Amino acid sequence: MSTRPKKALMQQAIELALEGVRGNQGGPFGALVVKDGVVVGRGVNRVTSTLDPTAHAEVVAIREACQASKSFTLAGCELYTTCEPCPMCLAAAYWARVERVVYACDRADAARAGFDDDVFYHEFEKPPAERKLALVQLARSEALAVFQAWLDKPDRVPY
Repeated sequence: MSTRPKKALMQQAIELALEGVRGNQGGPFGALVVKDGVVVGRGVNRVTSTLDPTAHAEVVAIREACQASKSFTLAGCELYTTCEPCPMCLAAAYWARVERVVYACDRADAARAGFDDDVFYHEFEKPPAERKLALVQLARSEALAVFQAWLDKPDRVPY
């Protein structure tokens, strides 16, 4: 895979984002998953049109690419996105084993447009007890049985 980002691919992501805005699909974001120079997944923000807060452009593109490749990993792929990924999308890229993320605008640009992803980055830096969203642990010992069942499963698919 080429180590140089391709401006034409980013331009495709930007055009996709503009189509999404004009089509009232969601926020102003577009993303492509690319393998060996070929687009294998496309995504536009669909949060408001699908009433799904996880339907960010990057997640939509990753889902499409995984379906197309019939794999839950995207090793050897690059993610082109019109904006620096929010923490959820960045985590999705890690989980998908994307090789590299190439982005256009950054989180400060997103904040100026009303998308303050930086709030989440700052929240995750805090100890769990200091975060706005309460995290309450319950029934750990009982739930550990599920992990043991997983570990005991001879045909499990590791990821």
